Amino acid sequence: MAMKHLLTLARASQRRLCLNQAIRSASSAVAAVFSPFTSPATPSFITPYDYAPESMKSKLKKLENPDTRFLKYASPNPTLASHDHILSAPETRVTTLPNGLRVATESNLSAKTATVGVWIDAGSRFESELTNGTAHFLEHMIFKGTEKRSKRGLEEEIENIGGHLNAYTSREHTTFFAKVLDTNVNQALDVLADILQNSEFHEARIHHERGVILREKQEVEGKIEEVVLDHLHATAFQHTTLGRTILGPDENIKSITKDDIQNYIKTHYTATRMVIVASGAVKHENIVEQVKKLFTKFPTGSTSTSQLVDKEPANFTGSEVRMIDDDLPLAQFAIAFEGASWTDPDSVALMVMQTMLGSWNKSVGGGKHMGSALAQKVAINEIAESIMAFNTNYKDTGLFGIYAVAEPDCVEDLAYAIMYEVTKLAYEVSEDDVIRARNQLKSSLLLRLDGTTAVAEDIGRQLLTYDRRIPTAELFARIDAVDSDTVKRVANKYIYDRDMAISAIGPVQGLPDYNWFRRRTYWNRY
Repeated sequence: MAMKHLLTLARASQRRLCLNQAIRSASSAVAAVFSPFTSPATPSFITPYDYAPESMKSKLKKLENPDTRFLKYASPNPTLASHDHILSAPETRVTTLPNGLRVATESNLSAKTATVGVWIDAGSRFESELTNGTAHFLEHMIFKGTEKRSKRGLEEEIENIGGHLNAYTSREHTTFFAKVLDTNVNQALDVLADILQNSEFHEARIHHERGVILREKQEVEGKIEEVVLDHLHATAFQHTTLGRTILGPDENIKSITKDDIQNYIKTHYTATRMVIVASGAVKHENIVEQVKKLFTKFPTGSTSTSQLVDKEPANFTGSEVRMIDDDLPLAQFAIAFEGASWTDPDSVALMVMQTMLGSWNKSVGGGKHMGSALAQKVAINEIAESIMAFNTNYKDTGLFGIYAVAEPDCVEDLAYAIMYEVTKLAYEVSEDDVIRARNQLKSSLLLRLDGTTAVAEDIGRQLLTYDRRIPTAELFARIDAVDSDTVKRVANKYIYDRDMAISAIGPVQGLPDYNWFRRRTYWNRY
């Protein structure tokens, strides 16, 4: 019996030995199958269940030590972009005539078109409460005929030369410009000089234009974004001239007279507050000679816009205005802090901060991998239809904030994301984010100068706001001087524990109240 028991144990031990050999053979076969996918450091024995973590380890090592060839072309870490090529940009030449009228040109003789225009340092801000809307009314009436050109003759003359004549009015500026072929520059200047100096404001045409402007006002009021931003100005700069609309109230549009228009011209259309700009296929000397001959009736003027602004400054008031309208499908709102003026050194840093916050639109897509942390949050969590950071400058103040559109049930989450990212600028700022924003800002500034009209507009605006045109190289140097410490300093000055203005329209019952927003302009950390 003992011998029989020993034989049984021997056979069982032999079977276990064979089973172990079979397992080792199977493991070797599995290892051979997966050997192309394992690193040299991987053990020779590996099961399918161990493959996933081993594969992840190799991927993590690649991320920690990226291929330099990849970094050369698409680095996730932004580096400062060189824009040395802009130093060869065309020169902006400026000549001041004896009466104070300035003539500025940027020549591009390889171009076949040119833009000529008149930029005037006057807008709705320089109107009284009773005459609010006169500047915009004048913009309409200026094309209705002169002493030697009828309305129809003016339109036909511009069409016959294939030109484009246009104008616009803002809160601080008024512009009249024409885009024409290089052979018609002198004729365009003659038309501009004629309509600005010799327009006939017939009562019949004024009466007809009232209806046109009232219909335009209805169209503007149908654009919710325009209404939100108008309300934002009205509440942020309440009881000041900057809080009024550009078109003016209905009662003013119905009552503006020929005397109101002519008085506005005599008061604000003075030579010292005007700039004649030409860009494209133009020569500076020729433009100056034509301006001397044609623009002769403008008075010199003794009052500057700075004096008018000092007399009636735009004081910022922390406040809100809401219009609940459940018939609208989406809630639209704007949150703004008081910003910097055109000439404030902090205005450049605010431009960089605006780029850091960025913009995003659901219809465009993307966003989950954008440099803006706010755009990432909004896109990943799908809490908005669109967002847009804005930085609006005026002569003595500005507005810095976010405009957003969202579903009614998402407004609270969106408001939290906006306030978190805006306030974070005063606490946590990555140098990589600042470098990326600087590169994006410089690129967008260059892309805007695409065409003679954009260049002319840039020259006219800068001469009215800075009294000179800032060279692109100098502007880029100012942008490159903004670092993370600058962003935090400026954010602490304009955002940290500061009042804000809020404007909202639509189903905005879920939007938190003003005190909720005010409490989130700072973080309490212990």
